[in-house]
Amino acid sequence: MTVIPSLSYIQIINALKRDGWIVVRQKGSHIRLQKRVGDELLKIIVPAHKPVKRSTLAKILKQARLSVDVFGKLI
Repeated sequence: MTVIPSLSYIQIINALKRDGWIVVRQKGSHIRLQKRVGDELLKIIVPAHKPVKRSTLAKILKQARLSVDVFGKLI
């Protein structure tokens, strides 16, 4: 199993943008991104924290349907 990195929200959002995610809006310290996959519209929320907790990043990656290895290549 690959170790989940400790990253700031800016690094996470930039990596997700490289994967095709679009920033839709920000409300307070929560940034919403979305991506269309086939007929589905996936939505995730990234907290604006430095750093984002590893457990939170793990849940974000699960919702984004990305493995840690693929995400590591996007950083």
